[in-house]
Amino acid sequence: MTKLKLGPIMEEKPVKAVLELPASLHRDLVAYAEALGRQTGQPVRDPVQLIVPMLERFMATDRGFAKARRAKPMGDVSS
Repeated sequence: MTKLKLGPIMEEKPVKAVLELPASLHRDLVAYAEALGRQTGQPVRDPVQLIVPMLERFMATDRGFAKARRAKPMGDVSS
């Protein structure tokens, strides 16, 4: 089995965010959650829980974002 980029999902105090996902993306999240559950032995109860770790992983590995963060003061990467 291919090793997935995400590991176990940590439980933290949530911050409410409301968004709409395309149905195809939700299906992919469900499939990813199932694969992650098989890999880690810890089922993911709600596939939406994957969104935050996926975004964190994406930003942590985005070289352009890292360069922008180094070039500008923290919190000011918009321009």
